[in-house]
Formats: sequence, C-alpha cells, structure tokens
Amino acid sequence: MLDLEVIDAPDAAIAALDPVRAQILRLLVDPGSATSVARILDLPRQKVNYHLRALEAHGLVELVEERPRRGATERIVQATARGYLVSPAAIGGDTVADPQRVDRLSSRYLVALAARVVREVSSLARNADAAGKSLPTLAIDTEVRFASAADRAAFTAELAEAVTSLVARYHDEQAPGGRPHRVLVAAHPTPPSDDNPRSDR
Repeated sequence: MLDLEVIDAPDAAIAALDPVRAQILRLLVDPGSATSVARILDLPRQKVNYHLRALEAHGLVELVEERPRRGATERIVQATARGYLVSPAAIGGDTVADPQRVDRLSSRYLVALAARVVREVSSLARNADAAGKSLPTLAIDTEVRFASAADRAAFTAELAEAVTSLVARYHDEQAPGGRPHRVLVAAHPTPPSDDNPRSDR
C-alpha cells in the first residue's frame, strides 16, 4: 500500500470523490470485504459491492485474498493507498493551473506552482516506477516565525540572493547529458491549528 497516490485520470477522480466511495476507501486502509464495509456504513451489501467494483476498476482498490464463506467466496480487498490526491491533470490536462497564466504576485501563483509540482512529479514518478528506476527529487520543509514584517522582507531578500547564487554556480546550459531540474522555493503563513489558533503576521 502506498502512503499517497495521485489520481490523474478523470474517471478515477470522479469515482474517488463520490462521498460513499470516499468513505469506503477510508475504511479499506485495512483489508475488508463488502460485508464488513456494509456493516460499518449500514448499507446493503449489494450496494457496497457495486461501489467496490467501480473502485477496483479504477485501480483504487485491489484484491488481497479470497476466502470460502458459507458456500461462496468472500473477496477481501484493500485500498491501494492511505491517501489520495487528485491531480489538476484529472480536471483539464496540462493547461490547468498553468503558472504562466497567473499573476506572479498573487497567492494563486503559488497554488498554480504547487499544482504543477503535483502534475509533473506524479507523472515522472509513475514513469520511473515503471522503468524500475528512482526519481531524483529534493524537498525541504521547515517553519520560521518572523518577529516583524521587516524581518520577513529581509529573509526573503537573503533567500532570493542565496538561491540565485547557487543556481548561477551550478547551472550549466552546455553540459553534455545534463538534465534540467525545477527549483521551487515557497513560503506562506502556517494555517491556524488548535495549538496556534491565530497568526498576527
């Protein structure tokens, strides 16, 4: 089972976003059957079977084992991932959330960049898996609490200067066999949580 699977097929996205099927996927993080799921959701087993067949057809649920049960065969299935993320490609292909079409100074530009990362990296990862290769990626995730807006502006300037310097040092347009890599640096306010109910800056 994957920790996270990206859905980029429109029909699979529709299947996963159906409220009942979304509940079934959550329950099937652990293996289960139509009978066990129907009991928890208080639904007819035949209805759950219908949804399970649809989820299985889109590769969101897979067969784990078959068990004899009262003269019949009980199919034990499991979700293919603990969580699912719908790629923008499932909605409108490569033109959806194109950063080139969004105001670079708006928050939507950051969302468009993140959407492009989901679309591109999930496709590259799928191809790498099919080829039995690893995909070279880098991710840095941290949090910084600024004392003031001035400190935030100074941090932004220093970070931009450092990234520009590193890119200039390592970028080689003429390198034989070289492969371009996207570098994305982003920052946004941390969403409120129970431990941090509000953010003033």
